[in-house]
Amino acid sequence: MKYSTLGPTGVRVSRICVGTATFGVAPSSQDADGVVAAALDLGINFFDTADVYGSTPTFDRPGAPPAAERESAEEILGRALAGHRDEVVLATKSGERRFDTAAGLSRRYIIQQVEQSLRRLRTEHIDLYYAHFPDPATPLEQTLAVYDDLIRQGKLRYVALSNHPAWQVTEALWIADDRRMVSAPVGAQVMYSLLDRSVEAELANACVRFGLSIVPYAPLHGGLLADLKVLDREIAGGERYGGPGFSEAEIAVAREVDRLARQWGLEMYQVSLAWLLSRPAVASVIVGAETIDELRANASAADVELAPDQLDAVSALTSDMVR
Repeated sequence: MKYSTLGPTGVRVSRICVGTATFGVAPSSQDADGVVAAALDLGINFFDTADVYGSTPTFDRPGAPPAAERESAEEILGRALAGHRDEVVLATKSGERRFDTAAGLSRRYIIQQVEQSLRRLRTEHIDLYYAHFPDPATPLEQTLAVYDDLIRQGKLRYVALSNHPAWQVTEALWIADDRRMVSAPVGAQVMYSLLDRSVEAELANACVRFGLSIVPYAPLHGGLLADLKVLDREIAGGERYGGPGFSEAEIAVAREVDRLARQWGLEMYQVSLAWLLSRPAVASVIVGAETIDELRANASAADVELAPDQLDAVSALTSDMVR
């Protein structure tokens, strides 16, 4: 496994990060232990979760227990990491409003959620804590101030922003500097893949300029950039989270990635992830592997380095998606 430095922290994180959004569904609560153990064996030290992962209706699917009967992903991950906590960089987040009208980035809500996450994760501190989504009802300065307090208390080590536009990331850095806060945001988590390159319009340049890391989620676009067999699945892509399936244009790009991968003697997921890991500011990619085999396959991409002409060929497939 290869590693990168997370923003300005000096902390080394594996180039592959285990995402746990569907923990408790796929993998099941019992099988998740094996996925986490396999990740550790592979040298993966970066794990990503959230207060709403696993046990909310978004992740419902046929054959899985209903949301009300499932453990949260944080609980499952906390149990699976027992005895290994000091070996990993643990990231979680709060602020998503879809399931709780009281959610957001207020001082009251953040403190409440941090305490609950610490309990569920069975830890005394969280290494990286994200503001999950922007909160227009709460001034960004208030959010950063409570993060600063929690860092001073030792409950958080670093903070970052998730799904925030470039202007808010820049504003957050200005506020932290102006108020002499202990730690400014060190990274940005955002949807980013060969089939969704909107981050390259502004956010990527901001992160490069200010030394922040980008940690992409959905790097394989719901599996479409991993293996064309995903098209045979009953539930695929955004359908796993209550969203749409794949468009014909997306499928056409995926078929071309598959053709190039075969030409180069590589697997489709290796090309897709290696391309993303080559992009400016990208430190690690979050893979939501549902099985040990998927995890091992995705982890192999960390060792793949595409040649400049290969990177250009892949980039050209979706160059029109950069706005």
